[in-house]
Amino acid sequence: MNMKKYINRAIESIIKKVSKQIPVIAVTGPRQSGKSTMLRHLFFDYDYITFDNLEIRMRAKKDPALFIESFENPVIIDEIQYVPEVLSYIKIDVDKYTTTMRHDEINGKFILTGSQIFTLMAGLTETLAGRIVLFELLPFSFEELGNKPHEVLGCYAQLLRGFYPGTNTLELDFKNFYGSYLTTYIERDVRQIQNIKDISQFQSFLKLLAGRVGSLLNLQEIAKEVGIVHSTVKSWLSILENSRIIYILRPYFRNISKRVVKSSKIYFTDTGLLSHLLGYQTPETLLSGPASGSVFENMIVIDVLKNKFNHKGKEDLYFYRDSNGIEVDLVIEENVDNFILIEIKASKSLQYESVKQLMKIPLNSNKRMVLSLIDKKLRLNKDVTQFPWWEYIK
Repeated sequence: MNMKKYINRAIESIIKKVSKQIPVIAVTGPRQSGKSTMLRHLFFDYDYITFDNLEIRMRAKKDPALFIESFENPVIIDEIQYVPEVLSYIKIDVDKYTTTMRHDEINGKFILTGSQIFTLMAGLTETLAGRIVLFELLPFSFEELGNKPHEVLGCYAQLLRGFYPGTNTLELDFKNFYGSYLTTYIERDVRQIQNIKDISQFQSFLKLLAGRVGSLLNLQEIAKEVGIVHSTVKSWLSILENSRIIYILRPYFRNISKRVVKSSKIYFTDTGLLSHLLGYQTPETLLSGPASGSVFENMIVIDVLKNKFNHKGKEDLYFYRDSNGIEVDLVIEENVDNFILIEIKASKSLQYESVKQLMKIPLNSNKRMVLSLIDKKLRLNKDVTQFPWWEYIK
């Protein structure tokens, strides 16, 4: 297997800076997103262990105090969610230094990773409050890849390949990669989070979600189609969100009338996995297929999310839709007084019909735009501009 050169991650400089100021850093994100590779590149002189190794995991569980005390040098601990018992002893070790004001000796000593985002974050922030900074790493962004294909077919080839390091820095066939990824994810992660007896039902659930990307979630409808109860749908969605296989985009309804739709939308954090679940195998079939627009929309939403995570942005992401059919795909809340409104279209045509929709959104915004496959930026009216998607995306 040939490996291309290491691709720097946009978040690296922030992590390096924080490691000199704070005792513990945690990087969460989906499996195979590059967490360990990045950290071992950044902190090449650190000791490294992974709780994926069953022997190490059992040793840590048996005596977590001794396990943590054994590290004299700074250490990267991978997949920390498997042995949360060590967190209390990391806190004890950190406090030995902070109580004696020897901060320089402890800052950056523990670098943790985990792939169960919300469960892990809750445990880390509760146990290590004031001693830890959390980061989240998704698969590559366009900024990191340094390649935004302007040609439509090139864009869809990237959507199909996805953004995981495995399909971009290793010579791995994306069809084999995503098939293996799903098997590993289901067998290892899902079954450890919850005892799902009928895996084929869970796989059907995943494919059903893939077909609903960018649409409002109807839990009752999904439950009926898969043959499970409403509470199981909620539980399985939580598993997928917790492990960052999906991202749930919530509607904006603060200070807006009750006519606003309050159902959420789902997106997959990688378009390659999404395309695999939908059954696409070539850029041409993806481009001409019925999911062409939703996969393109997925790409834009998730790249904006990656930019937020990679630069520790404070902006919040939403969509807007009301009972009158007024809607916009993406609302970026920069602050309480200003929003960026983005409509996403997998089309080369001018989107004059989107202007009326964008102008009817009752939010204060000086940036109302359409992102599409158009070749050059065009002003649709004095308030709305249509951009080539690659010109707006970092």
